[in-house]
Parts: sequence; structure tokens; C-alpha cells
Amino acid sequence: MPFFAPIIEELEKRNYSVVVTARDCFQVQELGDLLHLKYRLIGRHSGKNKIRKLAGLLFRAFQLIPTIIEEKPDLALSVCSRAQLIASTLFRIPTLMIGDYEFATAGGFIHPTWLMCPEVIPNEALRFDPNHILKYPGIKEDIYVPRFVPSAGIRSQLGLSEGDIVVVLRPPASEAHYHNPESDVLFEAVLDFLSAKPDVKAVTLPRNERQAMALKKRWPALFSSGKLRIPEHVVDGLDLIWHSDLVISGGGTMNREAAALGVPVYSVFRGKIGAVDQYLSDRGRLVLLESVQDVKTKIHLARRNRPDALRDSNGAAFGSVMEQIIGVIGGNHPSPYFHGLNRSASVFRKNGTEFSGPELTK
Repeated sequence: MPFFAPIIEELEKRNYSVVVTARDCFQVQELGDLLHLKYRLIGRHSGKNKIRKLAGLLFRAFQLIPTIIEEKPDLALSVCSRAQLIASTLFRIPTLMIGDYEFATAGGFIHPTWLMCPEVIPNEALRFDPNHILKYPGIKEDIYVPRFVPSAGIRSQLGLSEGDIVVVLRPPASEAHYHNPESDVLFEAVLDFLSAKPDVKAVTLPRNERQAMALKKRWPALFSSGKLRIPEHVVDGLDLIWHSDLVISGGGTMNREAAALGVPVYSVFRGKIGAVDQYLSDRGRLVLLESVQDVKTKIHLARRNRPDALRDSNGAAFGSVMEQIIGVIGGNHPSPYFHGLNRSASVFRKNGTEFSGPELTK
């Protein structure tokens, strides 16, 4: 969800009106409130079952139709929102889908008008018309992380001291279609490894309540001792990462946010490694754990010397993304290589046209 905050702010500065919709899953509603975003809550997550996923997808597309009819948007913008893509296509609304994992951006039998992704993803991996692929420099998190300002107090809020080695954990996305059970094996190995380290405290951010309950049932002693904890309320993910010493995640946005913040990060993701993660790994900004032995030998547990402020950024990613979005809105087809709301969507227009968003997530 933080991804769309600066985009919405910039569009409103340019006199575009914005309407955002969000799906009730993965603490989306709480994050929207935390970021003070105005949104319409439409639909919810349908679980892991493939038949229920398909039924939920079609039902949510149907639920979005009244908003589309009311707002009459000129463009639908999303981070891999298939429901928005279906609903918008039915009404012949141009769509711009943003993605940074080439194995999850396919739209099935319906394709977006435009596809936007980091330039490190090669066109041939996207199976999409190259003339309708838009690229930007860096990674998706470079669009919003540079505006982050650290705040003190999150450690004490979670019952952690400055002397603790704090590890932020994000379990694998077990309900995703690209999930590999090997990720679960590695995540269990990580918890076994951390449990033996006396100075380590782990803050776990489950993807849903079901996953939280499973963790508490599997490792009750770690929770009762305070070694492992789950925040009682939604916290600012960037702030938590910044004040941690390292991050170990099942892949996705949290890994890349840590890399963008300069925090040591390890991935237990065992699905197909995308171009962005390979790019970060090749540059030493992300460590890919591939075996239980890697967990024991590659994870470096140490207190991190946090700088007073985030490193400067030239804003190239944000500037490129904004100019290309504006170009699409205005009908000026941008160059695919112009440099200048885990699944968000928006639709907008200028001078009375709406910018509506069928799906904002963290």
C-alpha cells in the first residue's frame, strides 16, 4: 500500500481526482488507515483453494462494476489486480498493470493495455507486446522508500531493547499460486536456528490470522518466552525494518524494502527466482537461502549500526513512473524506456475525471 501513497499525492497535486478501492485481506484496511488513505473496501481474499480463488476473482470483478459505472474512469491502474483488469476490460477502460515478478504478472485470457515493470526484467520473460511494456530504473520500492522518515520508539512499543538483536520475520506466502513447500521447510529451519541464539528476538509478521494461529500452535514455547512475538496492532513496516538488525522473509515486498533501506536481508523463497531478486542478489543486497545448511552458515546475526537518516536518492524511479502514467492518461504513448493501491489498483482522470483504485495492499 505505501507504493501508491506518493503516486496519489502527486496526481492530486496535478489536479487529478483519485478514488481508491481496497480488498479486505492481509491487513489492507489497517494499513490504509495507518497511511490516512481514503478508500472503498470492496471484496475479500478467497483462500488457497483454486476453485474458490477463481470464484472469488469473478465475484470481486462483479463487485467493482458499480464503482466503475459511478466514476467513469479513464484509466485503471493496479499492481496485479486481476479483478480490476476483468471489470475494466468489460467496460473498455484502458488498464495499466504494474508488476515486478514476471511469474505472477500474467492476466490469463485478458491482458492489460499497458504493463509496467523494472527495467531489469527482460521483455522476453513477460510474454507481452514489447510496444506496450513500460520500464523504470531501479526497483518498485525505490518509488516510495526514499520518502520514508524513521521515527523512534517502535522497539520499546514491541517490548524490545536496544541490546537485542532484532530479526523481522515474514513467513512464506503459502496461499499464493507460486508457493513452493520448500520455503516452509526453510522457514522452520530459520526459527530453529534463531531459537538457539540467546540475544535474538524475532518479530513475526504473518500474512493472515490463519498463519498467525498456525505459528503460535507450532512454536508455543518461543511465544511464551518472548523470543518470538507478533505485533498486536498494525505497525509501519518500513519503520520496523529500519529499527531491526536483519530481515528474513518468504519473498516479496518486505525483502525488497529491506534492500532499499540498506538492511541485511535473507530470502527463503523457493519458487522461481525473478529478475529483480536475482539483480539484488548479484549486487549483494539480498541473500538467497537455498538449503537448511545455508540457514546455518549464511545468516549473520549481529547488531546493525543504523545511520541517522536514509541515504539520499535521485528519485529516478518515481519520476519515470509518474511521467509514464501521465503520458498514458493523456493518450501520449510513452516510450517503453523513458527515464525521467501485493496488489493495488487505481483509476483516474483530470478535470473531473476519476482516478479509482480497485486494490491497495501492503
